[in-house]
Amino acid sequence: MNLETKWLEDFVALANTRSFSVSARQRHVTQPAFSRRIRALEQAVGVTLVDRSTTPVNLTSEGQLFLLTARNLVEQLNESLGHLRGLSMAREALDIVAAHSLALSFFPQWISRLQEGVGELPTRLLAMNVGEAIHILREGNCDLMLAYHDPYATMQLDPEVFPSFSIGQVKMLPVSIANPDGSPRFSLDSESPVPYLAYTQGAFLGRSVRMLLKNEPMRMNLRTIYETAMAEGLKGMVLQGVGLAWIPDFCIREELNNGTLVRAGSKKWDVPLEIRLYRCSLVHKPGAERLWKQMMELPRDFLQA
Repeated sequence: MNLETKWLEDFVALANTRSFSVSARQRHVTQPAFSRRIRALEQAVGVTLVDRSTTPVNLTSEGQLFLLTARNLVEQLNESLGHLRGLSMAREALDIVAAHSLALSFFPQWISRLQEGVGELPTRLLAMNVGEAIHILREGNCDLMLAYHDPYATMQLDPEVFPSFSIGQVKMLPVSIANPDGSPRFSLDSESPVPYLAYTQGAFLGRSVRMLLKNEPMRMNLRTIYETAMAEGLKGMVLQGVGLAWIPDFCIREELNNGTLVRAGSKKWDVPLEIRLYRCSLVHKPGAERLWKQMMELPRDFLQA
């Protein structure tokens, strides 16, 4: 099999853009020339890698599998060339995707603590919803994913292919703005309808709250008046005094400490959450593998934020 490196780079570009024309411009060739190179790659590997019947184009199942190999080969080659040219004096930045609430309120503290154990750690962080993060992890487009553990396995991540570390135990608390006497303006103990600020249907945190409320009669008192996928969005609305919401405790530590927000119910209404760091074992980026090995050698409690 004769494979040219530029074909692999072309294929990775196409997987990223899903467009022959956009990829051709990125690769500084004409679209016909780019298309011929993708055809040549398919002929070399002996399978169809790209489904050209859709717009934007999609990868075939064989193409999805080959994408991981292509990325690994391109990254390893670039890494080796960088060392040979003396261009890799600093550690390569790691690409991390994270759920919005984790990116804003959890990641800064956790990465600072981790660096105490492994040294300086250049990173690029991208916040998104959990579904998008999983898609990027599956396609090998990130080094690590920071997400809430899914005890109901709705994320469908094979632990052999996507190993993970537990890096935090947190809770979602029902909270409300405080009255002048320190009591919650809205309470789960109320017998009257309570204005409820909820997560949207597809939001991971929303599923966790719905599981808690599933068999609770009081859920009928919750009158949904606002929905969003982001915990920070709910926090903003709670602070405006328009209702109660379940929010991860690390997002509201300051507000709980100064009394701006208070619990809207007892501890029976807390939702436990585990935070995990995931990687794809099929992607062999040296920097990510080096970090994973270092983390395995650290005391487990050191990894907890």
